[in-house]
Amino acid sequence: MKRIGLVGARGHTGRELIRILSQRDDLALGFAVSRAMAGHPVTELAPEADPSLVFEALTPQDIAKCGVDAIILAMPNGAAADYVAAIEAQAPDAVIVDLSADHRFDEAWIYGLPEIYGRDQIKGATRIANPGCYATAGQLAVAPVRSWLSGPAHLFGVSGYSGAGTTPSRKNDTEALKDNLMPYGLLGHMHEREMTRQLGTDLRFSPHVAAFFRGITLTAQLEFANPVTVEQLRAIYHTAYADEPLIEVKDAIPEIADGAFKPGAVVGGFTLSEDGRRAVVVSALDNLLKGAAVQAVQNLALALGLEELKGIAE
Repeated sequence: MKRIGLVGARGHTGRELIRILSQRDDLALGFAVSRAMAGHPVTELAPEADPSLVFEALTPQDIAKCGVDAIILAMPNGAAADYVAAIEAQAPDAVIVDLSADHRFDEAWIYGLPEIYGRDQIKGATRIANPGCYATAGQLAVAPVRSWLSGPAHLFGVSGYSGAGTTPSRKNDTEALKDNLMPYGLLGHMHEREMTRQLGTDLRFSPHVAAFFRGITLTAQLEFANPVTVEQLRAIYHTAYADEPLIEVKDAIPEIADGAFKPGAVVGGFTLSEDGRRAVVVSALDNLLKGAAVQAVQNLALALGLEELKGIAE
């Protein structure tokens, strides 16, 4: 049994992490940090949790002394530094999985998207950067054909407002979102840079937020150097994800409902121009699950030498 600490437990992703961890008999939540809910039973947020657990307001130094095997940082971008510094100073062998963007561009950290970049690099790693939700959807849509591309891939993404977190903003204001579709981050979005770096190919990304709570759909416009057939297009995705239980490949166009509340992702809608040089591929996933919590537990299990999908896809 490995003991896990969770920092940022009150958020939407934190709630999903508590639920997933409670479904495993090889991982136990050792502590859950939330200053806003300090002293309250964790079961107030997640009924599946150990009834003896209460939310705590631990400092980074407190956390580093807790003696857990791994720590999940589920906090906003820019908030990880003090926790990482304290853990590295006092518990350097503890595994850290960071769900923020703070270490996705850090060469010293492993980027954990096992279905694309492999599991060997994650096994035994102690510093793992969890990919972003949009970035997961985008890379799943583009990765199988990245060597075919003749120019930038153009990605149009729409997310539910849970992706904006729990801190009030216009992007999670249901009144502002009512009967609305809200574009944001129009140039240089972090996920655009993240996908470009990891895939090794140029792309353009336009994010939007809508009035539904959870889920992502992402439409990828792709241009190829050489013509292909629709059969070749379908085949390369089926081959790429044939051994991946969390990735479903289908001909129909994936919609929000196909990905929401599911632990994995759906890729499909394969459409090709008459000349075979332009394709559209669509992916859908749950931003709180495969886009965050599920992927974090996959990475955590691989790093600790445990079964990757226990409690996730059973």
